[in-house]
Amino acid sequence: MPKPQETSEIKMEEVPLNTIPGTGGTTVISISERCAAASCCEDRNHRILAICSIICGLSCIGIMALINSVKAENTTGQERNNFLKRARKCGIISIVVWFAILVSIPILMAFISYIVTLKE
Repeated sequence: MPKPQETSEIKMEEVPLNTIPGTGGTTVISISERCAAASCCEDRNHRILAICSIICGLSCIGIMALINSVKAENTTGQERNNFLKRARKCGIISIVVWFAILVSIPILMAFISYIVTLKE
């Protein structure tokens, strides 16, 4: 019986990735789009900061940051820069104030406990 020939060549073919099952369509994402989606530094309208300030900060100030972020996306020129500054400032203030509240509660409880024991 003759032996089958062994080949060292491996044939590879590209198979498109379907985005939605059954559609057969493909999506091509460039390298720059993938990097921008993975990096929060590319958030030009401070939208990620605004959403984080709603979740991890005072939500009322975070909502103001989100509103300014949306307004900045829809405007141009100097007005856009003003909205961007307000969005960044509100987002940072929201997170810093929430962190200060969380840190100050145990400190105030210890201080009140100390004062109560001195009074007795």
